[in-house]
Amino acid sequence: MRLGKIIGNVVATRKDERLNGKRLLLMQPMRSDRTPAGSPIVVLDSVGAGASEFVLWVSGKEACNPFGVELPVDACVVGIVDQTHVVR
Repeated sequence: MRLGKIIGNVVATRKDERLNGKRLLLMQPMRSDRTPAGSPIVVLDSVGAGASEFVLWVSGKEACNPFGVELPVDACVVGIVDQTHVVR
């Protein structure tokens, strides 16, 4: 799992029918110190995440696991972060 921040919604008028009714979000991957790590990506939402929330996300085949069926996704939000604490 990795850390990210939701920065927007994605609206797709044409998409795979298995994604109908599911939310797509724009997310900025983050480092543990909450600085951006790379470019924003589109993720499928499985937990009801909202704008500006820090989230946990997975990529690859594991992105389908929260839905119990195989979906055409590469990244999925699997948790909302309440707080973080970095030990150094």
